[in-house]
Amino acid sequence: MDSRKISFIEVLVVIVTMTFAIRASNNMISTTVPLLSRYYFHFSQTEVGLISALFSLGTFITSGLINSRLSSPSRRKFFIASSIGYAIVLPMFRFVDPISLWLVTGLAGITLGSIMPNIITSAGLLEDRKARERVLSIYTLALSGSLVAGPAIETAILSRFPIPDVFLFFAPFGVLAAALSFLIKFPEEKKEENKRKVDVLGNPGFKTAVVNILAYNIPFAVILAFGGIYAVDQFHVSFADVTGLFTLFFATSFLSRIYLSIRPPESVRKHAIAAVSITVIGLLMILGGINVYTFAIALLILGIPHGLTYPLSIISISRTFNPNERNAANSVFFATMMLIGVITPSAAGAIAQLIGLKDLFGVLIPIVLVLLGLLGRYSKPVDEVVKKEAILQSK
Repeated sequence: MDSRKISFIEVLVVIVTMTFAIRASNNMISTTVPLLSRYYFHFSQTEVGLISALFSLGTFITSGLINSRLSSPSRRKFFIASSIGYAIVLPMFRFVDPISLWLVTGLAGITLGSIMPNIITSAGLLEDRKARERVLSIYTLALSGSLVAGPAIETAILSRFPIPDVFLFFAPFGVLAAALSFLIKFPEEKKEENKRKVDVLGNPGFKTAVVNILAYNIPFAVILAFGGIYAVDQFHVSFADVTGLFTLFFATSFLSRIYLSIRPPESVRKHAIAAVSITVIGLLMILGGINVYTFAIALLILGIPHGLTYPLSIISISRTFNPNERNAANSVFFATMMLIGVITPSAAGAIAQLIGLKDLFGVLIPIVLVLLGLLGRYSKPVDEVVKKEAILQSK
């Protein structure tokens, strides 16, 4: 076998394995901390929203304000230190009280802020567009696989153990990620490239990526923070059933990403508009749902755009930034995602306190429709990259 192919496979295995370990445990924190705070420490809906926001705030600070400004060598050291820190913080959730839960949640968010953007950048280092987009799709497939396996594992744990013990069972994922962090590749940068300022916000691919992710991450942040509480309060399901419902959601997400891995999209625009439209349908089903079965069907539907939206956004960025610009773009993009995670649960918790959780999902629908209109406006230049490439290849 060609040595370059072996090297490619080795890199892919490291990226996929570390992505799986980080995202499975990261998602467990996102879905379990709300349950822990609500049912063990009796937090209000507003406080549940705030602690979910704190987790995202820590990630936003690290990703947007620190990681995006570091050179490649410094970023690698920070990445490894963050991965080790995450492995230390993860089991600490088992021993928290109502006060220390806030501190540990914030620390977990801070350690994660450097990890995910650098994995994305490492996954997008290939020069060939089709090969790069296939690797990015496989990377997002690993994300979805972890989001199917993680809740399934947690369901099995919660059927026999209390909520706080879940964090100890997931601690080995943090240790695995810390070990693999030494093997993640970073781009080589020349000194003059480090000094050159990248116009991230003005790039049409970045605008498309952000509007696209906003249209899904706003409802997704609400689902993560309050979906489990809604199922328990509205349909009286068990904690184990809650994680089982999330497994359904992430299963259709996983299937959507298999599709993108097999067939990388020529048109980001068409796929993104379809994904956001499906989001509206899923939210309408939650709003009109009468039992846990319609809620489960709604989650199955909402899993489809969850699977499509994130890879479409990072593909949009990879098409419109050169390799040495992608760290800045990915860091700002990831920070934007985390900012959504700060604002949305905070606002959603306050709104839910006033109008109830079910009507909260209805409030999201007009917001998503507005973003759908903006997506149609900004996404055309991203597809132009593929058309220009086809013209150059035909000459």
